[in-house]
Amino acid sequence: MRAGRLRTGLKGWGGVGAMAFACVLAVLAALLLPAVPWHGGGGGGGRDGAADDGHGATHGSQARAAQECTDPEKQTLVPSGDDGPTIDRIRAREGEKRKLIVGVDQNSFRWGYRDPNSGGDAELEGFDIDLAHRIAKDVLGDEDAVQFKAIPTDQRVPAIQDGRVDMVVRTMTINCDRLEDVAFSAPYFRTGQQVLAPKSSKITGYDGTLAGKEICTAAGSTALSTLEQDQKDGRLAEGVDLRTTVPNQLDCLVRLQLGEVDAVVTDGALAASQAAQDPTVELKGDAFTTEYYGVAMKKDADDLVRRVNRVLEQWRADRADGWQHSYEEWLSETMDDPAKSLPPTPQYLRGS
Repeated sequence: MRAGRLRTGLKGWGGVGAMAFACVLAVLAALLLPAVPWHGGGGGGGRDGAADDGHGATHGSQARAAQECTDPEKQTLVPSGDDGPTIDRIRAREGEKRKLIVGVDQNSFRWGYRDPNSGGDAELEGFDIDLAHRIAKDVLGDEDAVQFKAIPTDQRVPAIQDGRVDMVVRTMTINCDRLEDVAFSAPYFRTGQQVLAPKSSKITGYDGTLAGKEICTAAGSTALSTLEQDQKDGRLAEGVDLRTTVPNQLDCLVRLQLGEVDAVVTDGALAASQAAQDPTVELKGDAFTTEYYGVAMKKDADDLVRRVNRVLEQWRADRADGWQHSYEEWLSETMDDPAKSLPPTPQYLRGS
């Protein structure tokens, strides 16, 4: 997609090498992507100050749909190329500030990360980064007109609500709870929660072999909320310890390498990338949920949601430089079948 992007030769690392890579990425997350002061209301403005763009009734239907949520991946708006108040505010930024501001991860291997082998000021790259560039090209006419901000897992929703970013493209699962706080695009990736543990471990999956084990999850993640609910409902193995949570999911891999936890639970797509970083760990058992990643935006940013949905339709249909191309570029070495990851044909809110 973008010239100058480098592939890494990290598959096959193990032990100390993998830990070094994880630690480097964790440090980079704190140092290489400093927060930039926010100018303007590019995220669509506050709910009370939203302009009347003709989609008021639709936004109301979004809110009702979220309250009655059963299929969260279907609670989004019909695609459109029309401009609106949110897009107008983004385009009104002047000079070097005329960029789409996107919350991303920068330490998730093959999704959003900096290649430590490239030297100098390594550019962000990965599957999510490709999508962010694609959206920037559609909105601003330049795929490089994008400013990335590193957002910890538990800060994705607050960053949108506070107007620090226009959107979040960060392996973010669409779910009913989050729909109460943000709006989502149509799904762009299908995954599910899965267990990651050392190859030498006797853990076999999301089953009784987890009894008495300590599991690491990211704070604010779907993994944590799922495990907590399963524990409350008696579906989780007895004695599982969920107290270890971290700001960024990669930190769980470090905890696992240090022997501080017995297993990690996260999206299978992320777990596969972590297993590629460190061949001493592996996925255990099958995914035990079905989930979808979406682009998250402000609740009142209807025009931006519609525009992103149009971009996603075009990205899926583009065989030369679209979804399939990015999958082959970043994920094919760690995931076996793109058909399992491509979400079904999007369904949109009726009357939207």
